[in-house]
Amino acid sequence: MLKNHALLSALGLTFMLTSLSAHSASLTSTRESFGTLPDGTALEKITLSNSHGMRASIITYGATLQALEVPDKHGKVADVVLGFDDIQGYQANPTVYFGATIGRFGNRLADGKFSLDGKQYSVPQNDKSNALHGGSQGFDKHVWTLESNQTADAVSATFSYTSADGEMGFPGNLKTEVTYSLNERNELRIEYKATTDKPTVLNLTNHSYFNLAGAGHGDILKQVATLHASHYTPVTAKLIPTGELAPVKGTPMDFLQPTPIGQHIADKHPQLAFAEPKQGGFDFNWALDGKGDVKKPAAVVTDPASGRALTLYTTEPGVQFYTSNFLDGSIKGKGGKVYPHWGGFTLETQHFPDAPNQRGFASTRLDPGQTYRQTTILKFSTL
Repeated sequence: MLKNHALLSALGLTFMLTSLSAHSASLTSTRESFGTLPDGTALEKITLSNSHGMRASIITYGATLQALEVPDKHGKVADVVLGFDDIQGYQANPTVYFGATIGRFGNRLADGKFSLDGKQYSVPQNDKSNALHGGSQGFDKHVWTLESNQTADAVSATFSYTSADGEMGFPGNLKTEVTYSLNERNELRIEYKATTDKPTVLNLTNHSYFNLAGAGHGDILKQVATLHASHYTPVTAKLIPTGELAPVKGTPMDFLQPTPIGQHIADKHPQLAFAEPKQGGFDFNWALDGKGDVKKPAAVVTDPASGRALTLYTTEPGVQFYTSNFLDGSIKGKGGKVYPHWGGFTLETQHFPDAPNQRGFASTRLDPGQTYRQTTILKFSTL
């Protein structure tokens, strides 16, 4: 009996190790050049792959998600994020932020100003009178260092960048890490970590534009969105929050039930006119009902034609749902494909816009000795 038990235990251990090895072997990463900047700085791209045909490519310029290939209901793979084939495309279009890591402060700061401990700080205004996405030289315009890693459950890439005290007006030397991980459950996990040596404000996010039919494959108006958010933060004509948390019920911002993105996008509503005066569009922060519980879905978007579905999970209290209102067909992306008006949507997980200037919003302050952490998960499946 003891001999048989030992044999079974050994066989079980062998099976477990074999399964673990096979599972790990199905997750791979490859690194390659992504060209150079005009000053000669070399750039790199890393591609994370699993056995289901899902591949995520991230470049060191801006720790940017450059491509995300996902199978449809027939197993056909398409790239579902907007972007460019080379660094020249990103540098020639600096205000679209395709796939970029955004910092120090995602979204808008009114008049490019905020105060900490009685001292006022100024960030360059690059969105009319606002500072948008950390100013004109935010984290998306810098080269990050790259380290790759693999565990039994996931393959990952960690990007690191140290923002110097005073960069874009923000105080403190800020050390930031962003880790992209891909597993066999078709989940792309984005984890952020940061520390500072002076009090500062911080609001990191990823600015990928998704088109579940495939990047450059028409608009996203027939794709169906569910946002688990009963309230949103209305804005002024300058797209700065009023400070109010308004119910979505009875407004075009109501996505509590699955709703085609285009169903109310052109409604005559003052908030939509602020977001895109000519044709309307969404560019608002939704206050998530899950309140940062990463186990609860924050949003779900599906494409009935391809059958692709994206479920978003996040530790953040809000998400900026933006429908690429200012794309106009003039930008050619990967493979020469044209990106039309309403050609993609973003799900920017975040603390609320202009939070340092809004007493009623959750604080974005980070002090020495504290560690900023954020997790966002993009889970793909098929209908």
